[in-house]
Amino acid sequence: MFLSSSALRSSSALRRAAVLAVAVPVAGTFLSALSAPAAFAAGQATAVLDPAEQRIADNLDTRSQDVRLGSTLGGVVLDAGSRKPVWGHGATTALMPASNTKLGTATAALTVLGPAHRFTTKVVRGDGTLTLVGGGDRTLTTADLTELAKAAVTGLKKAGLTSVRVRVDDSLFPEPTLATGWNDGYYPDSVAPVRALVVDGHQVTDTSLDAGQVFAAALAQQGVTVTGEVAHGVAAPGDVPVASHRSAALSAVVKHMLKVSDNDYAETLLRMTALSAGRPATFEDGTAVVREVLGQYGISLANYEIHDGSGLSRANRIPAQTIADILDLAADPGHAETLKYIVDGLPVAGEAGSTLGPEWGRFDTADSQCAVGKVKAKTGTLTGAIALSGLTKAQDGQWKVFSFIENDSTAAPADIKDALDGLAATVNGCWA
Repeated sequence: MFLSSSALRSSSALRRAAVLAVAVPVAGTFLSALSAPAAFAAGQATAVLDPAEQRIADNLDTRSQDVRLGSTLGGVVLDAGSRKPVWGHGATTALMPASNTKLGTATAALTVLGPAHRFTTKVVRGDGTLTLVGGGDRTLTTADLTELAKAAVTGLKKAGLTSVRVRVDDSLFPEPTLATGWNDGYYPDSVAPVRALVVDGHQVTDTSLDAGQVFAAALAQQGVTVTGEVAHGVAAPGDVPVASHRSAALSAVVKHMLKVSDNDYAETLLRMTALSAGRPATFEDGTAVVREVLGQYGISLANYEIHDGSGLSRANRIPAQTIADILDLAADPGHAETLKYIVDGLPVAGEAGSTLGPEWGRFDTADSQCAVGKVKAKTGTLTGAIALSGLTKAQDGQWKVFSFIENDSTAAPADIKDALDGLAATVNGCWA
């Protein structure tokens, strides 16, 4: 049985120089006391390893040469309690990280917005029109819109109105654009154009109009006539609020995003984080905030380049060392109140419904099956880039943080993933 993040945190000593000084972040103010992870350096490779760690290092030296992994592999293993380097190979090389990018997005969102933050969708009325106002809630459902419609109809009846126009206001975000490193072939299956209003996670080109149409249908079910077509618009300052819905807490949103590697959640969170930091809701400003947050935590930004929140960008570059440092930060007891949800959200090897589930063919080989339930890790998959980064409790009883990023292997993706799963099982020690 995989231990909870609370067990993980209690098993590692507080080892950072300073901790977050405020429990709930305030927009535009990140950290007032900063911790500084030590960068992996060649000189640190002489650290004294216990027998279990030496086996990890020796086995990884051999298994990292697996032909399935090609010639471009970045990897690092750290002891989570002491930050002692156990093994490294190309650890600071800038590589395409795929969805491991989401770990930085989650760190920034939790820090700037706070784990308890909720996103609000509103309905306002004015001039014979109900306006559905998007607030960046990717969890909004048809049931939620039905409740908003019921509340709105109550107000309409009190005002003696039986018909209304419907418009959608998604002006919280600018008009969708492609990120650097994206192509329009991503739309709408890999990611939908990023808008502030969406229902049921629908993968459509205009999620705002789609949500407005669902809302209009709910109004009609309540006996109100909707005139004309649902259209885009901006709520007027004098419009009267008639209903609102608040999302689940950000902590739950982050856990879902990581568990299933949801690209739409990631890109929406990137924009909401930028807004809360006082910046426009763009790719450029969102990624700037991610960099600022990571830098203030003491994470090295050397060779770190990102252009989106999801990791779909083929122009992103992050070293395995940086990914490991982010995970080490999330597991640090000093930051548990804010960042523990990252560790909580990591898929568990063999966990159905996650990106490490059996339905994805993960941890199902003779080498890696022994690690089922013992490894928590974020996956990453793009053409030419596959990553696996997480935590596991090794044979010496100590938690290890690892990150493996492969680029440009010519092997089949399923074979590359099997090889990476084997590396994680090696860190755990069950594949001795």
